[in-house]
Amino acid sequence: MTHFPIERTNVVQLFWLRCLAIVGQLATIGVAQLWLGVRLPLEPMLTIVALEVLFNVLTWIRARRGVERAKRRTDLDLMSQLLVDLAALTALLFFSGGATNPFVSLFLPGLAIAAAVLPWRNASQLALLSLVAYGALNFQYVPLDLADPGNLLRLHLAGMWVNFVVSVLVIAWFVSRMSRALRARDAQLARAEQRLLRDERMAALGAQAASVAHELGTPLSTMAVVVGELRSESLGNDALKSFEPDLQTLEQQIALCKSAIGHVQMRAAAPVRQAMAEWLPAFTTQWRLRHPQVQFQLHVPPELTTRIEDTVQVGQILTILLDNAAYFSPSSVTLDVAATPEDVRFTVCDEGPGMSAELRTRLGNSPVMSTHGGHGMGLYLAFASAQRLGGDITLAPNMPQGTRAELRLPMATFFFGSRSQT
Repeated sequence: MTHFPIERTNVVQLFWLRCLAIVGQLATIGVAQLWLGVRLPLEPMLTIVALEVLFNVLTWIRARRGVERAKRRTDLDLMSQLLVDLAALTALLFFSGGATNPFVSLFLPGLAIAAAVLPWRNASQLALLSLVAYGALNFQYVPLDLADPGNLLRLHLAGMWVNFVVSVLVIAWFVSRMSRALRARDAQLARAEQRLLRDERMAALGAQAASVAHELGTPLSTMAVVVGELRSESLGNDALKSFEPDLQTLEQQIALCKSAIGHVQMRAAAPVRQAMAEWLPAFTTQWRLRHPQVQFQLHVPPELTTRIEDTVQVGQILTILLDNAAYFSPSSVTLDVAATPEDVRFTVCDEGPGMSAELRTRLGNSPVMSTHGGHGMGLYLAFASAQRLGGDITLAPNMPQGTRAELRLPMATFFFGSRSQT
């Protein structure tokens, strides 16, 4: 069935309820006329049922179009639907005994539905109209023409029982469907609130990161000047020559810190687009400068020709995943890349001690204190960034040991380029 908003779903449910009502009305007319000896005015009653069928067809056409309307307009639509049902029931009862007809209490299911789906003002108006209709049927109606008037009490009791069963089934069915729709809407609202809370946390962390990046600029510049002067001194000073590798390492680490600050600034500007075949080797080379002791392997299919839309944000996610893998398993870290028409997958595997299933379910949903002193903030940011890109991250055991982290991003985040990988 076509998916509609909750208000539109109510119209569709009323359509199906009216279908059942039409079938029940025809069945009741047929049974009363053919088997119970009740002579009914068939021409006006069948005309009323035919008009109901026509109105129901128009209702289905409008619902299938799914035209969006304001809430007030939707309430008017529901009100008009229930008014038509009230008018049809009143007309049928008028030609079949009025208030003496045991099916007169079928006014109640319509009122129960109105109370469930309409504002109090509209529901009270419908209730008032039902009272007026019921009162009028006490005085103006076509009496039942029975072949055997002695069966009136028995027929009336049987009709009351059938009426009760129908009312119970209609109310229970509609209210249960409404409750399910409301629960689904509440679940969607809860997910939206969680996303909003996560985005607020991300915004706060982003503001803090920008502030820290600004504050680190001056100390890093000072350190770069001092290290540069020491390198210059080491060229003519034999006592400092032994420290030259250490000074070179310090220069690399300072360059990495400046690059990280530059990424924060670039992320605040515009996404950086680049071919995957060019960006990924450069990215991993830069990452290895931070972890020179790690045994790292990169596996990229030679036919990969995609271009990445936002290298900064994807690079941040991969950096967090690779840093975690390097921390627990410096002896072996691998990054596998695979592309399908639907998505691009980055798989980071390590051979560390792994993590428990309970920890895997908590990581990424909120900061988590680990036994190694970490707070899980990096993975929390990685999960949130992946979801903002329309993808996800899954954590699973890596056989025979370790952890396997897979970042999946939809191909909408990428686009096929004409450049082949060399």
